[in-house]
Amino acid sequence: MSHIKNYIYIALMLLSMTVSSQKNISDDPELIQNSIDYHISQAQTELENFNYFKVQKNLDEALSLAEQSDNKKSIGIIYAIKGRLQLSIDESDKAIKSLTKAIEVQRLINDNINLGNSYKIFGDVYITKKDYSQALDYYRSAKSKFEEESLNAELADVLLSEGKTYFKLKNYKKARDIIEQSLALAKKDDLLKTQSDALISHSLVHTRLNHNEKALTYALEGVKLATNNNFTSILNNGYLALSEIYNNIQDYKSSRDYLDAYVKLSDSLTNLKRANSSKDQETQYLLNDALEKNNEMFQKLEKAEDDNSLSTLISILSVALITILSLLTLSLYKNNNIRLKTNNMLHKKNGELIIAKEKAELASKTKANFLSTVTHELRTPLYAVTGLSNMLLEENPKPEQVQHLKSLKFSGDYLLTFINDILQINKIEANKVDIEPEPFNLKKKINNIILALNNSAQDNNVKIHFEYDKNLPENFIADQLKISQILINLIGNSIKFTKDGDIWIRIYKIEEKGKIYTLRFEVEDNGIGISQEKQDNMFESFSQGSIQINRKYGGTGLGLSIVKGLIDILKGKIYVKSELEKGTTFYFEIPLEYTSIEEAKETKTKYFSGNASDLDLTNVKILVVEDNKINQMITKKILTKMSLKCDIVDNGEDAVEMIKTNKYDIVLMDIHMPGISGIEATKIVRSFDKEQIIFALTAVTIEDKMHEFEEAGFTDIIPKPFKQEEFEKKLYNALASKSNSSTTT
Repeated sequence: MSHIKNYIYIALMLLSMTVSSQKNISDDPELIQNSIDYHISQAQTELENFNYFKVQKNLDEALSLAEQSDNKKSIGIIYAIKGRLQLSIDESDKAIKSLTKAIEVQRLINDNINLGNSYKIFGDVYITKKDYSQALDYYRSAKSKFEEESLNAELADVLLSEGKTYFKLKNYKKARDIIEQSLALAKKDDLLKTQSDALISHSLVHTRLNHNEKALTYALEGVKLATNNNFTSILNNGYLALSEIYNNIQDYKSSRDYLDAYVKLSDSLTNLKRANSSKDQETQYLLNDALEKNNEMFQKLEKAEDDNSLSTLISILSVALITILSLLTLSLYKNNNIRLKTNNMLHKKNGELIIAKEKAELASKTKANFLSTVTHELRTPLYAVTGLSNMLLEENPKPEQVQHLKSLKFSGDYLLTFINDILQINKIEANKVDIEPEPFNLKKKINNIILALNNSAQDNNVKIHFEYDKNLPENFIADQLKISQILINLIGNSIKFTKDGDIWIRIYKIEEKGKIYTLRFEVEDNGIGISQEKQDNMFESFSQGSIQINRKYGGTGLGLSIVKGLIDILKGKIYVKSELEKGTTFYFEIPLEYTSIEEAKETKTKYFSGNASDLDLTNVKILVVEDNKINQMITKKILTKMSLKCDIVDNGEDAVEMIKTNKYDIVLMDIHMPGISGIEATKIVRSFDKEQIIFALTAVTIEDKMHEFEEAGFTDIIPKPFKQEEFEKKLYNALASKSNSSTTT
């Protein structure tokens, strides 16, 4: 028994030394990271050489170290390489599980570069499963990540995979276009392997398109690159492509020669893969390990032969232990199979949900960008529509033309309102609307809104009644502009759908917590009412009561959608009660902060209110920077009518040169132009002239670009399309200010 105690003591000592040494190593993060990187590098090298079991051993070592140090980036990379390995040995379900794990980790730490690689491998997995649609989704996700990080090598590779997928779908023209993009990137960055692969894939596409001469040129170039750089797998595909091309052009000898070369190289690659098969190596490794353990057991048993009683006890315990372990192993095996199947299904669904989410986000972003671009492009021709209609109305048109011109002007104004509504909806849906709280007088604000809408109400013979709770304070801190927009839309809606009736506006308190008051705003009318069916979706965009109502009362159906979006932003709720032919009540509740500070005095834009004849316009010169010919003509016509001379240039570079060499009183600068933009041109001007008056004459949404206009140094902004009177007043005002400043100096 004393011998046994000695053995136990020695074993414990060895164990403690091992733990101590491991602890010392684990105390040095740099050593651990170096070891992880080494194993990952070895795994990738062995994967290229088809040594699959060595790949697995290196990945297991790396994963163990990475998990001990909680190195999430390395864990994600390791699981991604595992996915590539499992794909190589035709274990696609295991590959999906590994890649899903990699993506979960990489998304958590925003590792976009490696996330793109994982998406790429996921696409490759679905190619093997012949699920080409799913593969394309993953390739596009990978492409998006590589574009964000400007990774041309990875982008070229995933474009090539995308092109090959379209080839499998027999969409040869799409495949050609995408492979051309990949090839261009590969040539630009000297990516020889991708270039060789893309050339051979390109040749196959042109073969299907019956462009045999082009196909042969691409294939020969690709094979030459593969031969020179020993890209064996690509070379093998090149031989097969050349065999097919030569067969198509009836050069059967060359076709047969390349086919023989393909078969020979294929056999060589197959033998290499078989020799390095993961299963064979793994079996041999496990057998060797088992033999070593058996030898150790025999040695221990030989040492214990002196003590027969101990030997018997060990044998009995060993049999019992083996029996228990066998039963546990069997139970674990069954449970593990069930768990694996469930996990695989969950991982697959999770992966599909992630892709669906990213596709939805991309679609939303694309829609927002599209709407922004379209609405900007619509504003530019609208400038021509409204400008020309105003000019024609002022040039003594024939009596029979007046009504047509007024209709044209009305249509232009209506379209501008519609565009502004779309922009507002777009900003709300894209979460680009900021809250700007400020002190204001709520009662005064609503009175002003009623006053502004009273003319419209009188046109419909509608009387507006305003009830403000006597016990409610008047001064609050909130975003008064958004509250105004909400009330203008709701009251305007009631006026539109009420004839010969009344509208009641009521404001009262629902709740008070400290300085925060929850107020209810009610807008009630006795108009045509809304059916219960239409109430269910009335806050959706472009939703109206019916086609007949749309024709009779007009409108785009965006007003209530904007109201709902703004109330959500203000952390409120909106409700509706209505009955056909009896009327409608909209009421919403929002929190406002009470303040004792009175509303700041309103600062209105000061337009020129004097007489233009008092200004000396003899030597006034204006530079118009505008690339659109029609807009040039309209602006020049307006300025001529104002007795002002102007020069016109159509790009930013010429504008800068003209300002350097001439003296201009005012510069009207368009923003979007060929060459440098109006913003860039203004920045250059400000580098040598701080005093020059420069107006931004732009069709972009001012709220989105305001900080850029301020940074560039514009004097003021005139949004297109503009009202001619305001345009004239702004120019006269600037000229008057300049005249006054020069007089005082």
